[in-house]
Amino acid sequence: MKNNLFDIEGQVVAITGGTGVLGRCIAKYLALNGAKVAIMGRKAEVGEGIAAEIREAGGDAMFVATDVMSQETTTAARDAILARYGKIDALLNAAGGNMKGATITPDQTFFDLQAEEFQKVLNLNLTGTVIPTQVFLEPMVRQGKGSIVNFSSMAAFRPMTRVCGYAAAKAGISNFTAYMATECARKFGEGIRVNAIAPGFFITEQNRALLTNPDGSFTQRGQDVIRQTPFGRMGEPEELCGTIHYLISNAAKFVTGTVAVVDGGFNCFAM
Repeated sequence: MKNNLFDIEGQVVAITGGTGVLGRCIAKYLALNGAKVAIMGRKAEVGEGIAAEIREAGGDAMFVATDVMSQETTTAARDAILARYGKIDALLNAAGGNMKGATITPDQTFFDLQAEEFQKVLNLNLTGTVIPTQVFLEPMVRQGKGSIVNFSSMAAFRPMTRVCGYAAAKAGISNFTAYMATECARKFGEGIRVNAIAPGFFITEQNRALLTNPDGSFTQRGQDVIRQTPFGRMGEPEELCGTIHYLISNAAKFVTGTVAVVDGGFNCFAM
């Protein structure tokens, strides 16, 4: 009998930010590979539509309205998932984003940074990862196993221009991932694993205007990204799925505290 280390059949996977470009792609992939997927987000109509698409394609999915900044609604979402599926095997913390006031454009200086917007971006990305982790870790600890995958970024590795708040938050997520890996292993056993994925540049609704022009061509920022990416292109959302699949499967049973880079070589490029 074959031992398929990558088998995720029957796993229950909760995904925050599941209505975004990357989240929805990953949700569909995992569901069609046998996982039961709980899509979490604030856009109910979009989320219900994604879940319906997955079910029509033969997968098992549900949508739960969730605000990752609220302990109350996140706990309610967790309880709804447990009520339907009876367990939670993996949590993907894909919720996040940026705000204009937390960025510094080429014609601005650090003095133009809006501290309030900076704080909001930190909260959305970093605290919006901490709260779901705390809430969803509970049933994992009770069942003695579980996998958490946080979403870091190239901005956590490289001090990129403009994205001051976002970069600070993502660097915090990488650090939080390492911290939680040790915290969970030492206090709850080796069955609980915490890792992160660091996507390179993928076109999403949030960065589309920054990286592309209305006609689809690349802006100067987009061209700079391509120039510094050895593969010479942006990533496709489905290219994150394999790494996610690996991290939540038994193939990564001895892997915790790592940040898996999926970037077409961007982070290793020097000049």
